[in-house]
Amino acid sequence: MTRRARALSFLTAFILATTTMAPAASADDPSFLSFGVGWYDFNDDRDAVDLRVEYRSKAKFLGFIKPWIGVEVTSDVAAYGVAGVLSDIYFGRRVVLTPSFGVGVYADGDGKDLGSAVEFRSQLELGYRFDDRSRLSLAVSHISNAHLTEQNPGTEIATIYYHIPLDRF
Repeated sequence: MTRRARALSFLTAFILATTTMAPAASADDPSFLSFGVGWYDFNDDRDAVDLRVEYRSKAKFLGFIKPWIGVEVTSDVAAYGVAGVLSDIYFGRRVVLTPSFGVGVYADGDGKDLGSAVEFRSQLELGYRFDDRSRLSLAVSHISNAHLTEQNPGTEIATIYYHIPLDRF
């Protein structure tokens, strides 16, 4: 399957899932401050530790799309400032599937050269929502420049997140 076909399949599944699932538990979702630690480039030869901080807004557009912004740094001194959109899809009160997409600026430091300063991130995250609305989740993301340049090695990252509801403060 080509990258375009995979992207189209992902987009179609995203739209269908977010427009057909009942938004029961999402009605009281606050904004989140999210912290993540992960394994950068787990499928290739430039492994590093990936650290993330993200702000995920409770504001919704079209009834289900939320904005987010974040910063990632790696143990190889790579840095990525990124912003995008996400959608929380609830399965009952506790289980949350969160597909997201973002675009940002990447500097490779001593890490993997992704071929461009402009990079795109797609991510699929599965989480558990606690009684206080905090979440613990596991995510897999892909960062690449979408062939803006000839060099486009991309990278995959496995991340564990803890999301803190901002209404606690």
